[in-house]
Amino acid sequence: MDLVSNLPDGVLCHILSFLPTKQAALTSVLSMRWRDLLAFVPYLDIDNSVFLHPEEGKRERPEIIQSFMAFVDRILALQGNSPIKKFSLKCLTGVDSDRVDGWIHNVLGRGVSDLDLLIILDCEGDNYQLSPKGFECSTLVKLKIDIGIDIGWVAGTIFLPMLKTLVLDSARIDTFDILLPALPALEELVLDDVLCYDSDVNISSASLKSLTISKCGSFDTLSIDTPSLVYFKYYGYVADDYPVVYMKNLLEAQIIFLLTEEDLRQAREPDDHHLINQAIALGHSNMWKLYHGIRNVWDLYLSPDTLEVLSLCCESMPMFKNLKSLAIESDKERGWQAMPVLLRNCPHLETLLIEGLLQHETDKCGDACDCISREDKGHSLTSCPVKILEIQGFQGTMKEMTMIKHFLEYFPCLKEMEIYVAENEPTALRVPEVSKFIVQMIEDYTKLSSCNVQLLVRDNLYKNWIANRNEL
Repeated sequence: MDLVSNLPDGVLCHILSFLPTKQAALTSVLSMRWRDLLAFVPYLDIDNSVFLHPEEGKRERPEIIQSFMAFVDRILALQGNSPIKKFSLKCLTGVDSDRVDGWIHNVLGRGVSDLDLLIILDCEGDNYQLSPKGFECSTLVKLKIDIGIDIGWVAGTIFLPMLKTLVLDSARIDTFDILLPALPALEELVLDDVLCYDSDVNISSASLKSLTISKCGSFDTLSIDTPSLVYFKYYGYVADDYPVVYMKNLLEAQIIFLLTEEDLRQAREPDDHHLINQAIALGHSNMWKLYHGIRNVWDLYLSPDTLEVLSLCCESMPMFKNLKSLAIESDKERGWQAMPVLLRNCPHLETLLIEGLLQHETDKCGDACDCISREDKGHSLTSCPVKILEIQGFQGTMKEMTMIKHFLEYFPCLKEMEIYVAENEPTALRVPEVSKFIVQMIEDYTKLSSCNVQLLVRDNLYKNWIANRNEL
């Protein structure tokens, strides 16, 4: 007995909406009951890589491309004027841009709320220019524009009053000064590998709550005026200047700077007489403006390169009065001499997560590190109210054990220390004798303090924690 076919049309259409449109269309051969259901499916996922099932050279054959375009034409004609919620179109081989314009115009006219576009034309280096209709829709709530699409001409043609999420991935754009004011309801903006023709980038939005900037090249200036922002992630190079940074309601931030070898050399051995080095030094000297703009953050993550360049603006580091949770990633090639000032400027810090205890040792490592003997050892730790300390990527070396002992001795409020060993990483703890010795040392440390210390194994915890911070 075919119980599935007895379900109501609305339920069957909902089931079909989870399938790529080609597979949903194939269900029409099951029986008369399924023949017309595709006309009412509110989600269309059209991907010509799925349609072609390409063997070597098949997707370049003109008749195959024509067959794909004819398939899309038939699907849209079958649906007529029925409402549509989401339209995902991925064309990884050359298609007729006029046909694409027609498909997009069709779904926009039917009230689509979620539009996902990835279009690559045949001509090498020639990008598909999204039709003005793509920026004129009163129902669109989410828009993703992927690789191969140029929206650099959009000035004066935008009307998206309901748009809440805009994702630009490998797209090209002229300026944000015209785009963002035309999106009054925008709450989430993702910029991934975006080419902006204007190197002076200004992101200003009163409604924006989430902003991600990733791998977007070098900026001359970067201004961010987003008073409602609660989440900010920056992954890229240091800008030359940050004229405006205003995020008064920020809750969570991830700052992941990328340093070139020249950047690193200039950070450690400044050369103000070299023209290129002068530009690098200018960006480093202006970086304090970014940190002052995010000083109200509650939850902060800093990469190894970020810690390295943060040391250049220690004298102007702001007070992070709201910061409750700080996560830092360490690297044996990068220094963390900014740590003492950072910890002293977090008066309400409760949780500190450290990925790796090995860092580049210098005479400026500060009293947060035990690598160099000094009279004021542990001074910054004794004023830090951290209650929970998590250490990831523990290798079981004596240097790490010395650091752990250092933390136990000087963190006055520490109640819990959790030390995690990733299962898939090589470590001396694989040797039973070493493991037993380390465990005994940890037990001895615990007896000397009021802190509860645990040695745990958690596979890939840190990577998953960073990737899914919003969900955990």
